[in-house]
Amino acid sequence: MPDLPAILSEMFSYAFMVRAFIVGLLVSLCASILGVSLVLKRYSMIGDGLSHVGFGALAIAMATNTAPLAVSIPIVVAAAFVLLRISENSKIRGDAAIALISTSSLALGVMVISMTTGINTDVCNYMFGSILAMSRSDVYLSVALSSVVLVMYVLFYNKIFAVTFDETFARATGVRAGFYNTMLAILSAVTIVLAMRMMGAMLISSLIIFPALSSMRVLRRFRSVVVSSAVISVVCFVTGIVISYQYATPTGASVVCANIVVFCALSAARFFMNRTGVFK
Repeated sequence: MPDLPAILSEMFSYAFMVRAFIVGLLVSLCASILGVSLVLKRYSMIGDGLSHVGFGALAIAMATNTAPLAVSIPIVVAAAFVLLRISENSKIRGDAAIALISTSSLALGVMVISMTTGINTDVCNYMFGSILAMSRSDVYLSVALSSVVLVMYVLFYNKIFAVTFDETFARATGVRAGFYNTMLAILSAVTIVLAMRMMGAMLISSLIIFPALSSMRVLRRFRSVVVSSAVISVVCFVTGIVISYQYATPTGASVVCANIVVFCALSAARFFMNRTGVFK
């Protein structure tokens, strides 16, 4: 059996591993708590859609030789806002709106890359994740923005809860549902851009979906699901990064596999709870 304390001690002897660990924990927390609302509002694929927008933005950043995060964040935030407006005010709703924006952005990104730098290692890192390649400036920006997302979520938790469960009733009681929906979309967009470095454009939606769905297997109350989702996300991230370090596997894929195991275990627990009448 591998000696976990020894592995962690060895991991943390490298500065780049410490940076990856800190950023990964914060991003996992942000994605998991926002994921609960996104799943309940049937926007669970927004992570996948906006990550494709992020890929297009990264392609533009690479072509213009500018900082990737500085370009990606405003573009993805704008895309989240547009996506929300399209979904609310037109006949194109839900998954169709996400697919419309994501495929357009992905195609634009591929076109820009093909006409400028060509496919290279940096693009592959953003497609499939490479948290260990984060620069010091990326880490500082990621920590600052993740902290803002967590603080905003805690401060407006009650409003987010209201618009998640019954938006019509929330509007009737004076809650500015449109404002809080927009805020939720913006926070999600920022989290998705930050998480792309760890999970890549192809795997980012798993960081949002899996912890929330796993928690919903055995819990019912919104607050309990949020807390459980955060715990599961952190545990799966730590497990994934340790596996990645020990066995030289891709970090993003390792985290997803850890989430799959937890989801299957809790689904099995839900099955037995239903059979015994505990969950009825």
